[in-house]
Amino acid sequence: MAYGGRLPKKIRGLGSSQSASCAERAQAVLELRPQFLLRRLLLAACLPRSTFYYQAAQRQAGDRYAGLKAGIRAVYERHKGRYGYRRITDELGRSGLAVNHKTVQRLMRDLGLKSLVRPKKYRSYRGEMATMPNLLNRQFTAERPNEKWVTDVTEFNVRGDKLYLSPVMDLFNGEIVAY
Repeated sequence: MAYGGRLPKKIRGLGSSQSASCAERAQAVLELRPQFLLRRLLLAACLPRSTFYYQAAQRQAGDRYAGLKAGIRAVYERHKGRYGYRRITDELGRSGLAVNHKTVQRLMRDLGLKSLVRPKKYRSYRGEMATMPNLLNRQFTAERPNEKWVTDVTEFNVRGDKLYLSPVMDLFNGEIVAY
């Protein structure tokens, strides 16, 4: 024992701590390997030999999703953060890169990319509603033209502007009388 039976604090702390992952413990063993016996380091770190070699190989292999992460980030930034994992998966598929949506979702979570929340729909309700007599009583058919007309207001968002459409429909034949 060239080190007098004493192991560095780095390994002693990792061996007793359950919070340290196998990858972290393997990294510590890898750093201290030139100075200490591997058998002692593994024993102190509570790390099986096979796990150590697996983690060392994984570290050498690098990130297998590095190219995909770059592609995801490029699509995300090109669309100003408005695309979620589904649309990014579709975009990558159109560019010829077949990838599972769950993989894209996991990588986006790892990269900290999250799509922007859609703006809330406009709600015009501001208090008490006016009471109107129910003249139709759910009878949405008419016996002759121009007997019953109905209307509704629909809001459209076109290039950031609000447009409103209020068609007037004849219940006799469903014809739009005015708008």
